[in-house]
Amino acid sequence: MDPIWKSHQAKDKSKHQSWRLKLHEIIFEADTRAGKIFDILLIVAILLSVSVVMLDSIPKMHQHYGDQLFIAEWVFTILFSIEYLLRIMTVGRPLKYITSFFGIIDFLAIVPTYLSLLFPGTQMLAVIRILRVLRIFRVLKLVQYLGEAQTLVIALKASRRKIIVFMFTVLTLVVIFGSIMYMVESDESGFESIPHGIYWAIVTLTTVGYGDIAPQTDFGRALAAIVMILGYSILAVPTGIITAELTLGAGKGKVSTQACPECSAEGHDFDAKYCKYCGSRL
Repeated sequence: MDPIWKSHQAKDKSKHQSWRLKLHEIIFEADTRAGKIFDILLIVAILLSVSVVMLDSIPKMHQHYGDQLFIAEWVFTILFSIEYLLRIMTVGRPLKYITSFFGIIDFLAIVPTYLSLLFPGTQMLAVIRILRVLRIFRVLKLVQYLGEAQTLVIALKASRRKIIVFMFTVLTLVVIFGSIMYMVESDESGFESIPHGIYWAIVTLTTVGYGDIAPQTDFGRALAAIVMILGYSILAVPTGIITAELTLGAGKGKVSTQACPECSAEGHDFDAKYCKYCGSRL
């Protein structure tokens, strides 16, 4: 192979890598001036796009400015689509970014407007874009909040098995109480079927109490009182589980705002040289 051709190929590859890393630094990082300006403009665009969706839901605004709001929504969607594609292009492992939390949110932020071409009205779901404003913690260098957020996520993950067992227990209770209430109450009380009874049990056990269905018999009211008291004690269980995990996770090291150039993961330690998720060099 010609050494000169190999040299040109190496230079082209180096330029491509340099271009990709530079763009990654602007889009994913907030340490540089360009990266910070990009993120601030992005957050402003997100807030404006959500405002457009909200204004379009107001009948008078839709009647007088519907066309302008429609155009604005598509402009924001196209801009976010380009940004989403650039994020995919600048990471070494696109699938990692696509399946990450922010990757999914970024995708869901642009899908509703395209779906509205087939299903009118779905563009209102674009308000999910407000979740993208979570990047403000990184932009404003509020690193301590990122550390606390990571601690909360770890606590939720550690609690998931206990929470699942708890949810199955609650599901069993509402099925039992709903079935009993269906047996002792009449259709006139609103308990027309077991699912209606289960709905009442969920509303009562969670202490919501809509009041659209209420027992009329003495036994039904006694059972309702038991479910209400039980509801207060049950609500404390998941809180205690998560609190215990948060206590165990308290005091762990803070994290930086650096994003991995390969998988776009964040939450690394300040002195980290390699990504703790994919092993790539930071």
